[in-house]
Amino acid sequence: MAQRCQVIHPFNPVFTPASKILILGSLPSEKSREQNFFYGHPRNRFWKVLAAVFDEPAPQTVQAKIDLLTRYDIALWDAIYSCSIKGSSDSSIADVVPTDLSIILDHSNVHTIICNGRTAERYYTKFQYPVTKINSIFLPSTSPANAAYSLDQLVEIWKPVLLKALEPNK
Repeated sequence: MAQRCQVIHPFNPVFTPASKILILGSLPSEKSREQNFFYGHPRNRFWKVLAAVFDEPAPQTVQAKIDLLTRYDIALWDAIYSCSIKGSSDSSIADVVPTDLSIILDHSNVHTIICNGRTAERYYTKFQYPVTKINSIFLPSTSPANAAYSLDQLVEIWKPVLLKALEPNK
C-alpha cells in the first residue's frame, strides 16, 4: 500500500490574458507529476473530452495541449497547491494548502470557474471561493476512477457548459 507523502504542485498553471474559463482539478496524479503536466494518466479522459467538445483531434504533446487550451481561452490549474496524499487517492488527501488563484484571476479575463470532479469542487468551495466570490460549476471528473460516466456521457455534459461560458458577452 502506498505511503502518505507530501506533494507540492510541480508545475505552473496554463493561462493567457484572454482566458475566460478556468478549469480546476484537485491535484496532479502521480502520472501527471511524472510527466510534469496536467492529466497525464493515459486513461484520464480530460484531453479527449476537450477535443470532442471542440471537434478537434485529441492533443498528444504538451505543446499541443497548451495550444488547444489557448485557442479556446481556457486556463488550467488545480485547487490544491500542496498536501499529503497516498499515491493518487483523492480520499487520502490531508494537510491541504490551496493554490493562489490570483495568479490567474488578476491577469486574465476568467469569469467562469469549472471544477473537474467533487474533490476540486470541495477544496475550491472551502478555500478559494471565500476569496474569489466566483461561483463554480461542478462537472463530473474525467478521471479513470470515475467509471460511472463514459467518454460520450462526459462530452455530453461538458460541451454545453464550455460552449455557454465561451459565448460573447458572458
